[in-house]
Amino acid sequence: MSRRWRPGAAVARLAATVLVGAATALPAGAPALAGPGLAAVAPLAVTGDEVRDEQWSLTELGMAEAWQRSTGAGVTVAVIDSGVDDTHVDLTGRVLSGFDLVSTAGDGTDDPVGHGTTVASLIAGVPDDAGIVGMAPDARILPIRVLDKQNRYDDAQVVAKAVRLAVDNGAKVINLSLGGLGSSPALATAIDYAFVKDVVVIACTGNASASAPSDVWYPAREPGVIAVTGLEENGTSLWSGSITGAETVLSAPATDLIGARPGGYWRVQGTSFAAPMVAATAALIRARWPEMSAATVVNRLITTATDLGSPGRDARYGFGMVNPVAALADNLPESARNPLDNAQPPGDVGFGSAPGTGDDPRVESGDAAALPGRGIEGAPGGAAQPAAATEATPPTAGHRGRGLLGGLIGGSAGLLAIALLYYVTLHRLPRFRGPDRQNP
Repeated sequence: MSRRWRPGAAVARLAATVLVGAATALPAGAPALAGPGLAAVAPLAVTGDEVRDEQWSLTELGMAEAWQRSTGAGVTVAVIDSGVDDTHVDLTGRVLSGFDLVSTAGDGTDDPVGHGTTVASLIAGVPDDAGIVGMAPDARILPIRVLDKQNRYDDAQVVAKAVRLAVDNGAKVINLSLGGLGSSPALATAIDYAFVKDVVVIACTGNASASAPSDVWYPAREPGVIAVTGLEENGTSLWSGSITGAETVLSAPATDLIGARPGGYWRVQGTSFAAPMVAATAALIRARWPEMSAATVVNRLITTATDLGSPGRDARYGFGMVNPVAALADNLPESARNPLDNAQPPGDVGFGSAPGTGDDPRVESGDAAALPGRGIEGAPGGAAQPAAATEATPPTAGHRGRGLLGGLIGGSAGLLAIALLYYVTLHRLPRFRGPDRQNP
């Protein structure tokens, strides 16, 4: 099969196949699912083209038209997550050498969980004729690993350090598909640093469950951050597992998605995978207008969103569903400041550069929540609930007034945060069978 790609060709046969079926046991000798705590099941008999055809969100968001205007070339997107597998065929040539803040021996290109690889593939999957294509297929991914093998972190200082590393190493967009229930002055300070350095920051709002209702997670609720919630496949209904609230900024597809994972593909759902669609759109904008400020990029994203729910911004959908085609239109006004952040910018004095990477931030192990099923109202069928988060730093309404020193000190207490934001069905997609995609 040809590996060449034309804008628009990738979505021509969308939704040709629906992958459903009962879970069955793995045959003897079959490879297990990558990642601890994930159920091993038999793969479905599908081809690489059918993987591409399953990317219904490409048509929903009008990517064939958007790619006529931008493909994200020249833009680096930082994926602060569980690492990114740079050997996956759908990420060939897309992943830079990054940082591993869990194991100092790594560079962020090892992903023991698969979550970060899925996020990266939705942003910058290679533009060929098979497998996953990202919404910004010519962007580059800077992987920064902050999550351990249980897909958790308990110290917001680690995430704060990752944000600063992302900024200092050329990222123009940062994706944070993680979060927790508390807040962190240290992370707030790092995000301020990103804003001062003209970087767009996106985070997911979090996933709800019947037994663990929650407000919008942090750092999505940090002023200036684009907080992204999830939509059902119809593109108009809020996904039942989405956390929403007054801080919600944008919505994006979050259910029945196909993503790359180490060794193949899987079906996922969650706000973790809505956020990278907004991050990819930001990359498209920054590639088309390299000199455009981050504030104007944010303004474009929110003013061009497809309004859902009550007119204007609301607590369920934010400003509406991200609209890449409209966001890439000409003749939209400039914005002097981030419209999501009314606080006075702190300026560039006193931030300095990111800390060195010689130390090895420790993270605590926790229960990995393998969440099978499609998740209909409340907790998905058979779902294990994420462990409750503890808050070492009490929630606060704002962050500017705390000061740089207080922010750096306050965050050192740590924050046990839940980072397992994805639901994996009891189906696994095999690797594409072809000359350059060998089966295990």
